[in-house]
Amino acid sequence: MPEVSADARRRAIRLFGAGLLCALLAEQTVLFAVPLMIFQLTGNVRYSGIAFALEWLPALIAYPFAGLLADRFGGRLLFRAANTARGLSLGVTLWICWFAPQWTIWALIGNGIVLSVLMAPVRMAVEKSVPLIAGPERLAHCQSLVQNMELLAMALGPALAAGLAMYTDKRWLLGLAALALFAAALCWRNLPTARTPASGPGSVLKDLALGWRLLLGNRPVLTLAGLNFTINLAFAAVLSANAFVISGVFSAADGVFGLMNAGAGALGLLNFILVPRLLARLSIYRLGALGFALLCLGLICMGVASGVVLYALSFLLAMAGCAWFNVFNRTQRIKAIDKAHLGKVMGPFYLVNLLSYPLGGLLTASVGHVYGPQVLILVLALVLTVPGTLLFILTTRRFQLALGAPSLAMEASQ
Repeated sequence: MPEVSADARRRAIRLFGAGLLCALLAEQTVLFAVPLMIFQLTGNVRYSGIAFALEWLPALIAYPFAGLLADRFGGRLLFRAANTARGLSLGVTLWICWFAPQWTIWALIGNGIVLSVLMAPVRMAVEKSVPLIAGPERLAHCQSLVQNMELLAMALGPALAAGLAMYTDKRWLLGLAALALFAAALCWRNLPTARTPASGPGSVLKDLALGWRLLLGNRPVLTLAGLNFTINLAFAAVLSANAFVISGVFSAADGVFGLMNAGAGALGLLNFILVPRLLARLSIYRLGALGFALLCLGLICMGVASGVVLYALSFLLAMAGCAWFNVFNRTQRIKAIDKAHLGKVMGPFYLVNLLSYPLGGLLTASVGHVYGPQVLILVLALVLTVPGTLLFILTTRRFQLALGAPSLAMEASQ
């Protein structure tokens, strides 16, 4: 990539962040509206768990192919096309829910499957674009920006959705999310991009096989994928059961569910201030360890919470820890992967990570339905805390051997 001015890089980062925030706001609005709509129509946590699993299963197949598309067509084109398609899907779903309400549940589940498949190219587009836009000297801070945009979306999306739901039909939230996705596509229209032309008609299978070989041969990234799988399994159970726990177990109002997610997202504002200062004082490995400890503690407290206030505060603690861990997660994996094959490797990496999401949804629909979702969350939290800690230690040691252990001064300047 040719040298770009500091002003051009800052402008690109702003447009990158704005587009990402719009896309994430749409996702969070849908994540607020759909579980509540399904629960209020069925009154059963089993439907929520099944819907959650069905939404994630197709994405697993899509991620390796999305990684190839990111390498071949570049992040900009992939991001814009996927978000435009997601907006159209939401528009069709809104039409069905409005004019054929008897099909509402199936329309919501079908739309969830479409959005899940299209989430893969969006995530791969972001992975491909970050090192290109940020440059090596701002990689950790740009990855922190991505994490903070996710948290800000968790704050603004549910809060806005909860407020609008008080005065209008929840179905209109689907239309609002569609508009946000179209805006996201517009924000990325002039961003820099990089692509690798296809080498031949039979290269798809070769590239897929190459991505798996590179992942399996990359010991630190492979171990990190296993650690992420364990973390995501616990959070999948939490996310698929939250609406039921808040509204069903604790009999709290819909607004509490929105406020809890908004509170977790508001941590993004705090992270804008804290993460650069933490990186100046802590190595990226210590920041990851601190985040891992906090997310384990938060999940355990969610499992034993006897009231909605403690449950919500524990969720905030877990999400804060997840945010700090993900700065380590996102930064180190990109350093350890050849940029020319980033999409090929990250596709299988995401597949391994997100296999936990449908499994978590199925666990909620089965074990959570029989024994209660909090019992399931507690068991998964304990599994994450003990064997997961050993896996985290192994992961950090492998990255240190592969990349070297940079000094605090070097990490502070990243």
